[in-house]
Amino acid sequence: MSTRSKAPHKVTIKIPAPLYQKISALIEGAGYNSVTDFVTFVLRDLASSQALGESFEMRDLEKTKEKLRKLGYL
Repeated sequence: MSTRSKAPHKVTIKIPAPLYQKISALIEGAGYNSVTDFVTFVLRDLASSQALGESFEMRDLEKTKEKLRKLGYL
């Protein structure tokens, strides 16, 4: 029987400090607990669209940016 922890395994992804700070300011008051939560949300959304066989193109990026603007994130 396995004694593995039920918590998901996590890894560290490095991003430039100015980007981290910009995201931190961007999500202030937006309901995210941390930059990690926001980045995880964005990457899951991107990965799920890829899993559905959709190709990620610049127009998709622009649509995502527009949605974030309308929600007040950008």
